Amino acid sequence: MNYIDSNQLTPVAVLLTHAHLDHIAGLDFVNRKYGVDVYLHEDDLSTFRGSPIAASLYGFTQYVQPEEPNKLLKGNEHLVFGNMEFDVLNTPGHSIGHVVFHNKKDGYVLNGDVIMRGSHGRTDLPGGDYSMLKRSIIGTMFELPEDTIIYCGHGPETTVEVEKQINPILHF
Repeated sequence: MNYIDSNQLTPVAVLLTHAHLDHIAGLDFVNRKYGVDVYLHEDDLSTFRGSPIAASLYGFTQYVQPEEPNKLLKGNEHLVFGNMEFDVLNTPGHSIGHVVFHNKKDGYVLNGDVIMRGSHGRTDLPGGDYSMLKRSIIGTMFELPEDTIIYCGHGPETTVEVEKQINPILHF
């Protein structure tokens, strides 16, 4: 919020790659503060709806369930926000409805938890599937241009080229 305010920015949307608790915990605040459209793949709605249970299990005693996303994705959409454009790519495996947002023009992808630098998303949470995640990485992420910057949900950014060389998912 401080960054947005100090740079006089105006949020126009929230793009959720998936609905795990660590990616939606602040959404109620964002909804109340900015009132923007929230995008989520329809297959992750059950995860979204189960977030109060997850919050309880993790001891988040002050968790507030946000309103449901008002823009449900199916995958393969083309989204335009001012001068930013994203192709929505289905990348299940970390969660059943995981997607990434690829900005071809500027050469980056908002990746969520499919790939982390030198690693990949967990598959031991509900909706996780290792073989599906591997197919998403090899068949979708690694098909992007090699110089595509991957902005990860956790940790530093990486590139498709680097991950093709070092990601352990290629070896298991």
